[in-house]
Amino acid sequence: MSIPIRVHPDNPRCFEFRGKPLALVTATEHYGAVMNRPFRFERYLADAAAKRMTLTRLFVLFRELQTPVNPYSTCKPESPDYVAPFARTGPGTALDGQPRFDLDRWETEFFARLHRFLSLASEYGIVVEVTLLSNTYAPNIWALNPLHHANNVNGLEQVEWHDYLTMRHPKLLERQLAHVRKIVEETKRYDNVIYEICNEPGGGVEGRTEKPSPDEINQWQMAIAQTIREAEADLPCKHLIAGQEAFTYEPFAQPCDRSFSELDLDVVNIHPLPNTTCGGKSYDMGEFMSKQLKLRAFRDFCLATRDQPKPLNLDEDNVASQYKDFDAWTIHRKRAWTALLSGCHYDYIDFSIINYCETGTPDSRRHIRTWMRHLSEFIHTVDLPRARPLAGWLKDPPPHTLESVLAVEGEDYCIYLADERELGDDGAGKNVRGEITLRLPPGRYRASCYSPLTGMHSPATEVAGGEDLRLALPAFEHDVAVRITRAG
Repeated sequence: MSIPIRVHPDNPRCFEFRGKPLALVTATEHYGAVMNRPFRFERYLADAAAKRMTLTRLFVLFRELQTPVNPYSTCKPESPDYVAPFARTGPGTALDGQPRFDLDRWETEFFARLHRFLSLASEYGIVVEVTLLSNTYAPNIWALNPLHHANNVNGLEQVEWHDYLTMRHPKLLERQLAHVRKIVEETKRYDNVIYEICNEPGGGVEGRTEKPSPDEINQWQMAIAQTIREAEADLPCKHLIAGQEAFTYEPFAQPCDRSFSELDLDVVNIHPLPNTTCGGKSYDMGEFMSKQLKLRAFRDFCLATRDQPKPLNLDEDNVASQYKDFDAWTIHRKRAWTALLSGCHYDYIDFSIINYCETGTPDSRRHIRTWMRHLSEFIHTVDLPRARPLAGWLKDPPPHTLESVLAVEGEDYCIYLADERELGDDGAGKNVRGEITLRLPPGRYRASCYSPLTGMHSPATEVAGGEDLRLALPAFEHDVAVRITRAG
């Protein structure tokens, strides 16, 4: 096996994969590519590769409940089409009406699909974040899980959903650890794999002392991390472990300081939501499926973490994903560009990816999926190991715009300007005009504009370095990037 994707040795905020710097960026399906039997993941991966997406995320156990907001995601298979790591043998039926699972017997179909998916993703150069476990959220979702006592023949404890992410129940815990060991054993040969401990770990309900606290859930997560480390003890090069410290349900708070400083994590995942905290400050990055932009808080959170020694992935951005239209996709385009030009990584859930529609709709392919290709192509022309986000460097951006700057100082400056007004605000999305003021070291430079919408560059013009250099911008709608590179 070649060296797995790793944190870049020259910049702990980006990755190195197969000898090259890498930023993670994707509009991915909702993670059920292997578990959902009718999903033709070959078509999905081919399209993702054509769109230059560098990441996909894969759940290997958790199954979601269909809802009116999002009834058809790939992580919500019909019960006969759910392919779990465990064989359905009976006797008796599970709560979904299908045969109960035998947790001592692995399902060959699942692992065959898993290996086909990972092998094909590897051929395309796509990194796969393998999500081992997940929050179960509520009794009716927990009822879908093979590890629920009523769904298997193995005599596990009767457990409330909120105890699933704890070490309170020895039989359940041992089955979770066995599942983790099996997935790692099967997948550790691949160099394009990152392991995520748990999707959306949460605990702590105000006034409910019997519910596990975030600290208790973090202890459970570290037991999972230790199991991964032990399963890879014989490997010369270990896979990265991604995750986040547990959030608090009521009142909702999503901290990240311990994720960066204390927990055994190599990569920090954050789902951009309200009351996400860093360094004692709270950032409101938009309500779940609200169609809010909240771009300034989003950018400022990214910048608040820029000196932390781990990559940050703005994982599973769901702020507008249920709205499969131009406005929602534009919101996610702006957030994706802002994340990457603030030195972070970005994963948007593309709910246009469903069974029998594995490459999205014609509109999503034309818009968000193509826009992601433009961003990936742009960011990978930057010297990522040497580039750093610059805060406060740009002066006097046009009214209603927010800037993000990623630069190799003295050589290459990437400036992203976005209309930060919310949908419905007066003038939002209309023509923006103006100029920018900046300073460059002495020398000759070439400046051009880039359209995140079309992927096209303007002709370059020569400019001389100096203080208070003023550059006029072409009129634009929603966003524009400016690239300034040293000439010669």
